[in-house]
Amino acid sequence: MSAGPPDPDVAAEAGELVAGLLAEPWGQVSASPYETGRVVSLAPWLSGHAARVDFLVAAQRADGSWGPPGGYGLGATLSAVEALLAELRRESPCADPGLLAKVAARGLEAVRDRPVPAGDLPDLPAIELIVPSLVARIGAHLDRGVPGAGDLRLGALRPEPPAGMGGAKLAAVRAWLASGAEVPQKLVHALEVAGPEAVAACGIAPAPMPGGMAALGASPAASAAWLAVPRGPGKGAGRDPGPDGEGAPYGPARPAGQEEAVRRYLEAVAAAGGGPVPCTLPITVFERGWTLSWLRRAGVPVEVPEELVASLRDGLGPDGLATGPGLPADADTTSVALYALALLGEAREPEGLWRFETETHFCTWRGEEGTSLTTNAHVLDAFGEYVRRCGGEPRHTAVVAGLAAWLRDRQGRDGSWTDRWHASPYYATACCAIALHEFGGEESAGAVAAAVDWVLGTRRPDGSWGRWEGTAEETAYALQTLLLAGAPREGRWMEAVDRGYRRLLDLRAGGAPPPLWVDKDLYLPVAIVRAAILGAIHLARRALSVTAG
Repeated sequence: MSAGPPDPDVAAEAGELVAGLLAEPWGQVSASPYETGRVVSLAPWLSGHAARVDFLVAAQRADGSWGPPGGYGLGATLSAVEALLAELRRESPCADPGLLAKVAARGLEAVRDRPVPAGDLPDLPAIELIVPSLVARIGAHLDRGVPGAGDLRLGALRPEPPAGMGGAKLAAVRAWLASGAEVPQKLVHALEVAGPEAVAACGIAPAPMPGGMAALGASPAASAAWLAVPRGPGKGAGRDPGPDGEGAPYGPARPAGQEEAVRRYLEAVAAAGGGPVPCTLPITVFERGWTLSWLRRAGVPVEVPEELVASLRDGLGPDGLATGPGLPADADTTSVALYALALLGEAREPEGLWRFETETHFCTWRGEEGTSLTTNAHVLDAFGEYVRRCGGEPRHTAVVAGLAAWLRDRQGRDGSWTDRWHASPYYATACCAIALHEFGGEESAGAVAAAVDWVLGTRRPDGSWGRWEGTAEETAYALQTLLLAGAPREGRWMEAVDRGYRRLLDLRAGGAPPPLWVDKDLYLPVAIVRAAILGAIHLARRALSVTAG
């Protein structure tokens, strides 16, 4: 009988992880089928094009779809299909046309055979614009004919948008952009939905980055869409080869060097991933704040270089912090950076969070549609830790009490929480339950106990936790809830922690967890999840050694 994987040296691994935050300053993010499909379609000139097409072919699931189960995979599936159809219509496809056509046909069959009602689609950014734009592009390809399709009859597989998700909102957004109106930063992240005419007219400028680079919304797809709009005869990196680009007007001339800076960004992102690209890069501050806070909260012994601390500290101010260049400042990134700094001994007044305060809670960004429970749990962490270390003022303590009550009111009847920025309730429950245990006062004890009971009651037979399957990431969040939310340490708790810890080691040894974090596609922030897993291992090992003693 196998003894299982050896216990890791958590301190050594944490030190390596922290060093990697400096060695790879843009961050470590999994490749996205959605975003890679958009770059295949919009930027066939970019280095690594064949590798991106191969990635899409290899990433197709057994059921013909791409991405995770259910509605989370609709955008990724439509994007991959449209990209393969665009490749087939090129003069010299980079892969066997028959193979590309068969893969595209299986994707279209998956969309047809497993329709997702609009009301069941998850709250992914710009999903209500992404789906109709891709359906229209696929339809245009099929109208023009697809070479290499043979007798597959792709036209009979023409997709339809989910009921209630027509193109009216997309048309309104495109008309608004084409009018030259000011563009919200959050929309720039999904600029690829706009179409060439709107991109040409809206006058969006890329956000500058170090190294002579620039990006649109920290997004490879948005950056490729911006470059694909022609800027006069012979100008630009390449015209949009898809149906939306045919006959598009040339846009106004751009300042010297802008296009080259965006090209350099795209080349750097493609090189970093070996061809395939993530939805968002860089994620520097986001990755560092989450990684350091998970490690420090769990008590993992690790030295943090001053350069990392400074990278969190120096950007703070009254406007808050953004995840990446060209993205709007948000309360989530700002609050986690503040909390991490407090745990590192640099508690600061959360001035950058006040601009996100509403009458009842904190918005992730100004003008947010919907609400995020985990953003508010992180804001509670930031204010709560500041009050604990510095005393604070009445307005700070009022925020702590108000957010604790707001989170309690939004707990599910089963004791869990769910959120828009992560597909798993184990992440949201860990964020909310731990924050309430730390800063929610006696009034939160019942809510925290209910969360612990839910975690204990939803274990899988093998001792793991997970929404679709047991995963190392979700098992780590479940263990963190049990170990940091003040659960009674006896009986069922002890058995759950022991089995969960052992199963976590097995799952970790099996490779990277699946993507569960929400963007235009689900993604895996590698360093952040690794930090959460190391923190859970450290906490469990310490707790089990105490109970054994």
